[in-house]
Amino acid sequence: MFKTRLLSGIVLVIVLIATVGLGGYVLFTVLGIISLIGLSELYKVVDVHNKVLGVTGYIAALAYYAVLFFGHMEYVTMLAILFLVLTMAVYVFAFPNFRAEQVMTVFFGLFYVAVMLSYIYQTRNLPDGGIVVWLIFLSSWGCDTCAYCVGVLIGKHKMAPKLSPKKSVEGGIGGVAGAALLGVLFALAMNHWGGADVNPLHYAVICGAGGMISQVGDLAASAVKRNHDIKDYGTLIPGHGGILDRFDSVIFTAPVIYYLAILLAGNI
Repeated sequence: MFKTRLLSGIVLVIVLIATVGLGGYVLFTVLGIISLIGLSELYKVVDVHNKVLGVTGYIAALAYYAVLFFGHMEYVTMLAILFLVLTMAVYVFAFPNFRAEQVMTVFFGLFYVAVMLSYIYQTRNLPDGGIVVWLIFLSSWGCDTCAYCVGVLIGKHKMAPKLSPKKSVEGGIGGVAGAALLGVLFALAMNHWGGADVNPLHYAVICGAGGMISQVGDLAASAVKRNHDIKDYGTLIPGHGGILDRFDSVIFTAPVIYYLAILLAGNI
């Protein structure tokens, strides 16, 4: 199992470096595909992934990415209202084939998966996005790794015992501190070898905040799986479950990093 997880993790990092590094159409396309797969995994939990209600979610996600691609984000609110009307229309005219929970999951999924993940692309498109975008993964996955190490060493107080018995308060604090430290080291490395001029303190704050929010994302995904008695969302990535299992924390850190980068680093 460890070998499988290690190999799949290496492959994931290679794909990540290639797509995020290239940015542009490549990153946009990959994120669109990942969003559709993630939606399918979430919709499968409530058994609408291959039904007309689920199809409305896929169409809405494609419409959102079209709005993003053409730079007309002012239409997102209108899209959300139209999507709500459409899902309710399916609910009404197909009644009683679908339950209210399924309708709400489909509507929620557009924002939880497609919109939140799209902030990776939006961050990459910032003036310093080629550097800032890596803070999304550094804060989320870095926090997870640091939290695990600290938790194993000194973790005593349970953070959320009913959701994730192995997570500790000490591990959570260590994860946030570790993410902040990684942000500082990354900034210093970019200033020294990357020819950048970034503020290490800003990167510490950004990564620390991202690490804190990433733990909410991780636990939120666990809560959904506990409510529906499933271990993983899918089996797309061997050893890592599905897309939502691997990107549960990234989903939350992406928009946080985007807005903090604008506020603290002057990327307007």
